[in-house]
Amino acid sequence: MGYICVYLSQKNHRHFQETHGMDWLSRGVLPQLFHCQWQLSRFAIQHPARQREPLLNFELPMLLLQEVLLLSVQLCSSLINADDKIGKIVLPNRGSETFISAIGHLDGRIYLHKSETIPRAVGEPESLERVVDVEIGSRTLMDLCIMASKLAYENELVVRNVVNAHWKMHFVDFYNCWNDFQKDNSTQVFILCDKPKDANLILVSFRGTEPFDADDWSTDFDYSWYEIPKLGKVHMGFLEALGLGNRVNASTFQENLVIMNKKSTNMNGVDVRTSTSELSLSFGDSDSQGGSEQSFYSEQPAKVSKEKFFPQLGEKTAYYAVRSKLKNLLQEHKNAKFVVTGHSLGGALAILFPVVLVLHEEEEVLQRLLSVYTYGQPRVGNRQLGRFMEAHLDHPVPKYFRVVYCNDLVPRLPYDNKTFLYKHFGACLYYNSLYIEQKVDEEPNRNYFGIRFLIPEYLNAMWELTRSFLAGYAYGPEYKEGWESTLVRVVGLVIPGISAHSPLDYVNSVRLGRERIQMSSL
Repeated sequence: MGYICVYLSQKNHRHFQETHGMDWLSRGVLPQLFHCQWQLSRFAIQHPARQREPLLNFELPMLLLQEVLLLSVQLCSSLINADDKIGKIVLPNRGSETFISAIGHLDGRIYLHKSETIPRAVGEPESLERVVDVEIGSRTLMDLCIMASKLAYENELVVRNVVNAHWKMHFVDFYNCWNDFQKDNSTQVFILCDKPKDANLILVSFRGTEPFDADDWSTDFDYSWYEIPKLGKVHMGFLEALGLGNRVNASTFQENLVIMNKKSTNMNGVDVRTSTSELSLSFGDSDSQGGSEQSFYSEQPAKVSKEKFFPQLGEKTAYYAVRSKLKNLLQEHKNAKFVVTGHSLGGALAILFPVVLVLHEEEEVLQRLLSVYTYGQPRVGNRQLGRFMEAHLDHPVPKYFRVVYCNDLVPRLPYDNKTFLYKHFGACLYYNSLYIEQKVDEEPNRNYFGIRFLIPEYLNAMWELTRSFLAGYAYGPEYKEGWESTLVRVVGLVIPGISAHSPLDYVNSVRLGRERIQMSSL
């Protein structure tokens, strides 16, 4: 029996309930259809919305825990900075320039590593290959990207202050973008330039998974996909985070993910595009009983607009807001190239942004793409999607790099197996707990829960906890870890993959890794 695809239409869902009733799980319908060990996996694929419910049940407790912890940390910080004066305690004000997120408290570093070299290196009047080699081959751009990815967790005032006052760059804009499925402005992204006039570098940074946000974690653990034949399967939750659809009305994805009929080629002149008449949303697999595939496209589809399904949103959705601003900036700064980056969920959005640019045939924009750097990024699609995008991101030089630290759980989600079909693509820069870099196609223990990796994971978590006490002495004062980070390391003794996801280790990996990445070996 073939795989049932991610989304059941409302009609098909009602038919399933009428046939089997609401107690279909307890009456053993699934064991009759599938092998027992695949029950949970197939349930996740069939019912993406219901699959998210277990994590969403913890939404209120997680928010309360976040508020208590942040209030405690902010009060402690206020006491420490009170200069022993009575009455100087200031309650934290969320959204203010002094309010720091949980991620910010785990790693308080805000300064760039050798940041003064960025404008000079990017602005060198050399060939494209040389500029890319200088930037991607050095630690400078990697450090800027991970620091921007970490900074994206903060509010707008904090981001503006750090970019302008500490990095001496130019803050452009900060967006709180609408996720129509979650009915909330839950996607954050900011844009900066290396300088306000005649900029050489534009950077787009998407916010990642917040530690106490149940919506973010449910998106990471969501296995739902939207299929575009000849392009591949794309993670539905990440598309929703970009504002490109809502699974409640599947046709919204079709409207926002149109591929033009005209022929298009990549940088090598290879035709890599497909026509809209070949696009469809799969409700089932052709091999499964009752499975069907429904096409929403006619041979000559009319020109579509996002206002048809999102008339009230305008430019408030992440993809359209960033694309619009980016086009204006590239027009204003004729010599500028742009970089897209993000940590965790933000990394997934960072790589999907150019994917949709390709779908929309934004070729002039794509020609100005310098690189995409993601840190701790979950998988975003299947092998077919990877092959399609490699034609655009690997030529004439590699532009997409996934950075993975040790036993980080998130890059190993969603699962890469015969049930879920997710696959990574792009060059992987893998760092172990000694911050030794390896260039690999796939990180070790690709699905995390491998039995033979279990004991090493816990031994490594013990080493990371020990290292947290020694880092300041071994590497220098800036690598000294606070009690907040040490507490997370303790949690890592129970779930090693959670503590390894902290941006702190990604910053350390970039700064303490080998002096230079040898691009020729990629």
